[in-house]
Amino acid sequence: MKAIKRVYYYFFYKLYNHYENSSAPWWSDFKASASMGALEIWLILSILNYFILITGKTTGDINIWQPSILIPILFLFVLHYFAFIRTDVWRKYNREFDQLSKDRNKRNSIIAWGCIVFIIINTIFSYYLLFQRAKRNQTGPFAPEIVAKERREDSLQKAQQIENLKKIYGEGKK
Repeated sequence: MKAIKRVYYYFFYKLYNHYENSSAPWWSDFKASASMGALEIWLILSILNYFILITGKTTGDINIWQPSILIPILFLFVLHYFAFIRTDVWRKYNREFDQLSKDRNKRNSIIAWGCIVFIIINTIFSYYLLFQRAKRNQTGPFAPEIVAKERREDSLQKAQQIENLKKIYGEGKK
């Protein structure tokens, strides 16, 4: 458990240092905490997307008030409250991580940033797979009635644009 806690605080440390070394180093602790929260929510969303793909459910079958969704999100908010807002334990860990050797810090940084990039790419990929399934099954935005409605609206907009151009160039008076 202690190792997981150290890894968690190391991710925060890397994000905190990233924001501290930026051109606007204010509220770095808040930005790092918000970034951690966003990454965690994206990870949960990607897992949920894979669950939807595997089980064949639709996104309409799942809402935020279901316990399987609400409990992890509430857990994350409670975790962030106790880890970063209620106490300043993260400062102790930051001082400890500052003392690491350059080689070890560099290796750990590559791992941390690799995990961050993996979470982002994984979330995008999971949405891509959902998009492809919707396209294949003609559901969601690819449902035939929605596609037909959009085509009608597009045709009406094009006809209106043509009429407006005719008025502009004086061809409507002929």
